[in-house]
Amino acid sequence: MTFSLAIVVPAYNESAVVDIFHARLSAVLDGIDATSRVIYVDDGSQDGTWQALCAVAGRDARVETIRLSRNFGKEAAMTAGFDAADADAVVVIDIDLQDPPELIPALVARWQEGFDVVYATRGERDGETRTKKFTSAAFYRVMERLSDTPLPRDTGDFRLLSRRAVDALRQLRERQRFMKGLFTWIGYRQTSVTYHREARRAGATKWNYWRLTNLAIEGITSFSTAPLRLATWVGVSAATLAFLYGLWIVLKVLLWGDPVRGYPTLMVVILFLGGAQLLALGVIGEYVGRTYSESKRRPLYYVDEHRGGRPSPSDYSTLPDRR
Repeated sequence: MTFSLAIVVPAYNESAVVDIFHARLSAVLDGIDATSRVIYVDDGSQDGTWQALCAVAGRDARVETIRLSRNFGKEAAMTAGFDAADADAVVVIDIDLQDPPELIPALVARWQEGFDVVYATRGERDGETRTKKFTSAAFYRVMERLSDTPLPRDTGDFRLLSRRAVDALRQLRERQRFMKGLFTWIGYRQTSVTYHREARRAGATKWNYWRLTNLAIEGITSFSTAPLRLATWVGVSAATLAFLYGLWIVLKVLLWGDPVRGYPTLMVVILFLGGAQLLALGVIGEYVGRTYSESKRRPLYYVDEHRGGRPSPSDYSTLPDRR
């Protein structure tokens, strides 16, 4: 039975790989018995990505292009693609060809078995340093312990979602978005397909260690209150140690007397307590900042141009018609 399939592809400064990616994706879609759409979301690129996407759309009637008004980030770009997708199954995939489009038929096959979310798990990973592999593995294992919604290990955004899974995601309009967690949080039947992750075909990665660290903090604070609990226990431990040390000082003075000494000890105690307080305030500040961002209720993104397809009933805004 023929079904509809939408492919959501976020892109940011990826002009060098647009044509190569679409050629491989087109070959895959031609072999699937489905009514296919490809939704490219340009996340405010500064190079020729939008022009390249428009050229692809001019050659392939299946292509729909959305250009955001500025760089809102990959999480918002994926959300824009999901908002525009209207299909029985939706696949989200990066454009850098580290995730092979040739895996899509395997994802579709698992979905046809009755799964709502079929995520692609990385087996081997080419083109990444040992440090990158180690930190990535450590992040997923930390999330397993901290979060009430553990993330699948070694799994990125590349996955297929059923219509009802996408509908569930559309209802989650939080501003601090960590899509890997949201994919898991919605539940439903989920399974995995393991694949070999290739090295980036062209261009440079936009994910340096600073951005990856911020993403990790986003994920931990979005799906766990463990840092707040840790700050509480650090405070309790510091207060207990300070009380016991103070009791020891009083007993020592009463029993043996005490000359005027202890400057190094005093500095150690002050710095320890001050550091513990600043750590706790920093953790609390992260959560307060996220609460503040959510309270403003700003739209997740704005669309500058939308070519092909039809505007979706979402919370984004478009510019007036320039006719």
